[in-house]
Amino acid sequence: MASAFPAVRTINTYTVTPRPNPDAPRQIHLSAWDLPFLSVNYNQKGLLYAYPPDLSVEQIIQRLRSSLEEALFHFYPASGRLRVVTCQGGGITCHVEVGCEGDGAEIVHAIADGIGIADVVAADGQDLPELIKEFFPLNLAVNFDGCTNPLLVVQVTELIDGFFIGLAFNHSIIDGTSLWHFLNAWAEIARCKLAGKEVALSQPPVHDKWFIGSYGEPPIRLPFSSPTEAIVRFSPPPLRDRMFHFSSQSLAKLKARANQECEKGSISTFQALSALLWRCITRARCLPIEQNTTCRFPIQNRARLQPALSPNYFGNSFHPISTTTTAGQLLENNLGWAAWLVHEAVSNHTDSAIRDLVHEYMQNPYTYKSRNDIHRIMISSSPRFDMYSCDFGWGKALAVRSGIANKFDGKLMAYPGWEGEGSVDIEVCLSPECMSALEKDEEFLAVVSPPIELGVLLGGVKHVGLLN
Repeated sequence: MASAFPAVRTINTYTVTPRPNPDAPRQIHLSAWDLPFLSVNYNQKGLLYAYPPDLSVEQIIQRLRSSLEEALFHFYPASGRLRVVTCQGGGITCHVEVGCEGDGAEIVHAIADGIGIADVVAADGQDLPELIKEFFPLNLAVNFDGCTNPLLVVQVTELIDGFFIGLAFNHSIIDGTSLWHFLNAWAEIARCKLAGKEVALSQPPVHDKWFIGSYGEPPIRLPFSSPTEAIVRFSPPPLRDRMFHFSSQSLAKLKARANQECEKGSISTFQALSALLWRCITRARCLPIEQNTTCRFPIQNRARLQPALSPNYFGNSFHPISTTTTAGQLLENNLGWAAWLVHEAVSNHTDSAIRDLVHEYMQNPYTYKSRNDIHRIMISSSPRFDMYSCDFGWGKALAVRSGIANKFDGKLMAYPGWEGEGSVDIEVCLSPECMSALEKDEEFLAVVSPPIELGVLLGGVKHVGLLN
């Protein structure tokens, strides 16, 4: 889709370095959960804010820079760089580590001329505006030619009546849980500084990487002379990208329906919603009845391991799991039947299953490759992530959005709804033909809710008094 908006202009770029941290190691080895993401583009997530009444853009950026310095002190891997170490013996291999010399992160100051909040918060029935992809630092695919790319780049984009903070974070360093942990901690630091309080994080990160002894000790060797052998670039076909809202009331009815139909009583809201999306998108794709179709989603390892990892474990700690059936079975059976397939996939992800997956990875290391596959959907992110608590001292965000990275036909992203109370927003990326069919699907439309009106969003933002 051609963009109707002017390009975003870069005004300045700042390198933000933390003060020295005596507790930071010189290197951190990547785990079996981190290494598969070496071929995945940076994780791009961002927040839209209205302008506080008593701060200029320059003051906002200065306060973001100051608080980021402190955040990088605590989350020191974010200010490092990836390093490749070539190993000899038993064939040429290499391993990848994070050098923790405090090289720093970057903050980009940009401006979108003539663009306002209303242009970003798309009206009902519209695709997400093309300009959103320009609110994130571009061309930050993993590059091992010298490994000089920052692991974290932040772009602050000026709008007429607000601004957007977009993060691009190397995915081999963090998963969604750690990304939102970092963002909330950064916001907490900013609030402490504004109030003149000593910074004491309520949830400090845990940097001790998880490895299985004997066959999973660091460093983990990759069967490549260089990681570039494992890097595959992906160019998605033309896609439509839309946000759909599901109110807490609508989801409660959906969950009750799924439990009634499967007669099990243990289907969660997420499982019911995943089953609905899987069924409706499969129907929109008009797959042959004998064609296999898959619902795939990441699932946390932190709480499922025995003993459990800290919820503040900083890094990647999840596995993508899936459930598969034929298009005919998925659509001939009811929602409860499909939801039970999702439920079983979740229930089977136990401590022993996690350890088996790590063991399999150690036997045959690999990297994830993005690809188009019209026979599956992939649901990432999570409505459980604490996204709207990222208040840097100027109020609640108006919206959460993602960049262009890692999107393909069938990629879905789940976010908490702005109003809370169990509401959910789902970003859906599909081919234009499939999206048009989904927008007419009766089962889908019966559950989708109207979006939150812009006036309600703006009225719900409470600005705090800030000292200039």
